Amino acid sequence: MPIEVNFGRQVLRLLWRQRSAGHPSSLASHPHLMLHLRIARPVRDLAKATGMYSRGLGLRVVGSFVDHEGFDGVMLGSPDSGYHFEFTRCRNHPVEPTPTPEDLVVLYVPREAEWQAMCTSVLAAGFKQAASFNPYWEVRGRTFEDADGYRIVLQCDEWRPFGSPD
Repeated sequence: MPIEVNFGRQVLRLLWRQRSAGHPSSLASHPHLMLHLRIARPVRDLAKATGMYSRGLGLRVVGSFVDHEGFDGVMLGSPDSGYHFEFTRCRNHPVEPTPTPEDLVVLYVPREAEWQAMCTSVLAAGFKQAASFNPYWEVRGRTFEDADGYRIVLQCDEWRPFGSPD
């Protein structure tokens, strides 16, 4: 399942400048690299977050740790995807989650029946449907919020690079 993550504008500008300038550390200059994306988020309740994402998105635990330098964590994903979520909790200095309405993980689900089933599944797992801050995500998608306020968008579409023909 393709994934899109909205990064801050500064990160995107930096990557664009590096790519445009042919910077040797840009991702475009290393097409042979197989990258894996970890989406790391502090949460209030590891068990709750794990349950919601496991039941709602069908992800499974691919790793975990307890009291690693004061942190507990769970990683959720699937073996055939190029990404996973990492949820953490600091034992000594808990970090409150502070997501914004534009901090999104967008999952593209190309077939409508699967998309509908996934929308039903995330609601049953405890996600709440939310109005998208950006109206673009309302056209072919639905936005959902987890218990910590982090948002996912389930987009009923196939991902295509920007500017590619439909």
